[in-house]
Amino acid sequence: MSKPEVSNADGTLFVVSTPIGNLEDISLRAIDVLKRVDHIAAEDTRHSRRLLQHHGIHTPMLALHEHNERQALAGILAMLTEGRSVALISDAGTPLISDPGFPLVRACREQGIAVSPVPGPSALIAALSVSGLPVDAFCFHGFLPRTSGARKTRLAALKPAGITQVFFESSHRILYALQDMQEVLGSEREVCVARELTKQYEEVLQGKLGEVLATVAGDPRHQRGEFVIVVAPASTATTEVLTPEAQRILGLLLEELPVKQAAALTAKITGEKKNRLYQFALGKS
Repeated sequence: MSKPEVSNADGTLFVVSTPIGNLEDISLRAIDVLKRVDHIAAEDTRHSRRLLQHHGIHTPMLALHEHNERQALAGILAMLTEGRSVALISDAGTPLISDPGFPLVRACREQGIAVSPVPGPSALIAALSVSGLPVDAFCFHGFLPRTSGARKTRLAALKPAGITQVFFESSHRILYALQDMQEVLGSEREVCVARELTKQYEEVLQGKLGEVLATVAGDPRHQRGEFVIVVAPASTATTEVLTPEAQRILGLLLEELPVKQAAALTAKITGEKKNRLYQFALGKS
């Protein structure tokens, strides 16, 4: 069945990214949209009021959070179908990324209501950009399970993954999560733990899992705030598993081509497995 046609711009839902810490990390367009819409649907109106006051925004707010989003859905959809515009914001970062909003955006798409992104801050992307780990391919998993057994099961399934893995974590579970990671992934796996990004006590710890865990465990100050954990891909390729000729050809191709293309072409030339070449190339890049 075909979807309804998108409505006119007057009844648009704007998905607006807001700062993850520093109130100045907001785009000029985001400020303009927040000033012009009829209503702002905020995860926590008390929390967002500080941001709005800082930028002179006086648009009426309504609450849309994980405990009321199903009940609030009908009212917001009614506003949009009547031609009023609404901006969706979360407490920090890009809405829907481990934050409320999915049912609303889904319903708007199904009913042909225009949905427009106003891009900006994201703790996920901010952490990846400073991690020093491969970012040409990655998988985001949101928060790990709350219990140790479930966490270990999830981590065991991800252990052989050949791309970077990213998780959010809270101050209450950061130490336990890193301990379970070390048990499942090993103390030699490279990680980056980014804490309180863009805030006063911003901290980025990068190194082997055992070393990072020791640092976090050694001082309670390293356990405070909001965390992004970036885990390096499983390393299955070493200089011993590739022939010198394959390494030479791959090295030459990497000077001219992206990693995936260089690995694929080297595989055709040498007969080596493409995935093995790809993993080796990630280590070289």
